[in-house]
Amino acid sequence: MITLVLGGARSGKSRFALELANNFIFSKEGVRGGDRVSPTLKKAYVATAQALDEEMKERIEKHKKERSGEWATFEEPMNISTLISDINRSYDVILVDCLTLWLSNLLLNNKNVEAEIESFISSLSTIHCSLFTVSNEVGLGIVPDNALSRRFRDLSGYLNQKIASVADEVYLVTAGIPMKIR
Repeated sequence: MITLVLGGARSGKSRFALELANNFIFSKEGVRGGDRVSPTLKKAYVATAQALDEEMKERIEKHKKERSGEWATFEEPMNISTLISDINRSYDVILVDCLTLWLSNLLLNNKNVEAEIESFISSLSTIHCSLFTVSNEVGLGIVPDNALSRRFRDLSGYLNQKIASVADEVYLVTAGIPMKIR
């Protein structure tokens, strides 16, 4: 099962995605339920943020404190497709937070972003665990005033559309209120 959680900055999307992933249980059919996950299920958190300044270090520490010790953390700013392919058979649940930070990492390192997105989406067809992804919805604001920002906004929209097209569930979080849109 693939779940996408979208939202704006400080919308509560990461907290909601973590709550969803923490409340995930397997039945015979492998569907999500409402009881807390069994501690025997293995959970991986894929963090794409890089602590490049003090403010980001504080944000990362805050996110770490929100997770319980039952989460294995993998810090991977760019090669998430390879990482997920490598670990998905070892974990029952993987949470990737966040796809837009991954996208900005790719852009700022002059990677072929479209190819990376296609590779990521294509790799999802082979996963054997439940995947929860977090991404920013950045296309609701004004048109940015520079080419790099417009490219980031456009690629974010493209990435979100691609992941939503393969996701089983999609949520939009606004002001801390999640709305299921698929």
